[in-house]
Amino acid sequence: MNHFFETLFSAENLQISGMMGQLIVSLIINTVVTWCVVQFFYYPKGHRRDYYFTFILLSVSIFMLIALLLREASDMGIGAALGLFAIFGIIRYRTESVPIREMTYLFFLVALSVLNGKSDGLSLLEQLLINGILVICVWMCESFLTKSSEGCKFVKYDNIDLIKPERYEELKADLEARLGLEINRVEVGAVDFLTDMTMLRVFYNDPDKRIKSVDRLFKIPVG
Repeated sequence: MNHFFETLFSAENLQISGMMGQLIVSLIINTVVTWCVVQFFYYPKGHRRDYYFTFILLSVSIFMLIALLLREASDMGIGAALGLFAIFGIIRYRTESVPIREMTYLFFLVALSVLNGKSDGLSLLEQLLINGILVICVWMCESFLTKSSEGCKFVKYDNIDLIKPERYEELKADLEARLGLEINRVEVGAVDFLTDMTMLRVFYNDPDKRIKSVDRLFKIPVG
């Protein structure tokens, strides 16, 4: 028993190797960058705590998987990264509940975690530079490409008499009265003459400048 504890708590078992030190530094960089992307770019417009939780834990999990299991295997690491993208691609096209913006951030954070997990051949400065470039790309997209205050929602509409082009202003006024929104434009989609229903795509002024995933629902969930 004494020999067991002496071996367990020996200096050789308690020392931290250079690889572990580099792993800890890379993990800190990956986690901090992931948190910054989610906190300062995704969450202000998305306000989805469930995806906040998912993004952070998924990023840490993928980083540890790549760093510990596939660090020495270059070909296998690339194959594993492509496999992760394929898995999430299947989830995206087979799941209606994951909005495209959330899935895009998911792909981005997977790529970020894989790059940081396979960064053993890079210096600390190079790793920080790569992460900085990725963060700048997200900042540019959120600041310049999605800065519009126009929101969009799908509306199942029952008064198909107003969808005629000559009654467009009446349609717009009716929707503003029902929804209580300042509507910019309306696009008419599928029309069901049997039930007198049509699907409208309504664009409106959104002073909050938030991306609301509920606006993208085509039907009211049951249960």
